[in-house]
Amino acid sequence: MIIIDTHIVLKDSKSPRLSDYACQAFEKIIPSKKGIKKAIKKGCILVDGKVGQTGWKLKAGQRLDLLSDYSLIPKTYELPLEILYEDEKVAVVHKPAGLITSGNEYRTLFNSLGHNIKKSSLPDALPYPTPCHRLDKSTTGCLLIAKTKSAQVDIGKQFEQKTIKKTYLAIVHGNLAKRGWIHIPIKGQDAVTKFEVDKIIRSKSGEHFSVVRLYPQTGRTHQLRIHMSSLGHPILGDKIYGEVGNVL
Repeated sequence: MIIIDTHIVLKDSKSPRLSDYACQAFEKIIPSKKGIKKAIKKGCILVDGKVGQTGWKLKAGQRLDLLSDYSLIPKTYELPLEILYEDEKVAVVHKPAGLITSGNEYRTLFNSLGHNIKKSSLPDALPYPTPCHRLDKSTTGCLLIAKTKSAQVDIGKQFEQKTIKKTYLAIVHGNLAKRGWIHIPIKGQDAVTKFEVDKIIRSKSGEHFSVVRLYPQTGRTHQLRIHMSSLGHPILGDKIYGEVGNVL
């Protein structure tokens, strides 16, 4: 087996169990806790060079290595995807609405990648193409897929350094101001969104809607949906935050 990913335990981590911490450290390769436990059981996660055990308490600075194990490759979900770009290192796919990116379910975009994307022939090829970020189930858009370890690391750094910019297009209820910034914390964490209105449209019933471009400056869960609802302009069709107010 070969090392396909490495992670150094963060300084602010408070002696977490290996099984819990590894879920975050290797989430992009093994997106489920069940998969992490299976990897530990098979001896595929090393702690400072030694085979890790589920209940081990980790310390800051320790090195975690994830070893390849082809039995961890998910069962393929044969769903055709639109491939927008592909080379030996990366691919860009179009995620349709209604499909989750990854998780414990079988019908996920992650499970369908092997059916749509060719395995890289480069020396550091990942055992299975892996999404570098996520989109909500109800969101449609472009997803970056890593095919090699070096591409996965490089893209991860770009997201951390915010050199990759995300733009979302949404239709929201009401006549929204032309442009602005939203600074509303989510669950105690800073959350910032920039927005620009493309146009205002009016339905046959006379209700106004705004077509808006959203530029998240932070990456909180459901940030855009929460922010727009907090302004009194929820995203059209949002079943969770569609009711204005009491969303934080």
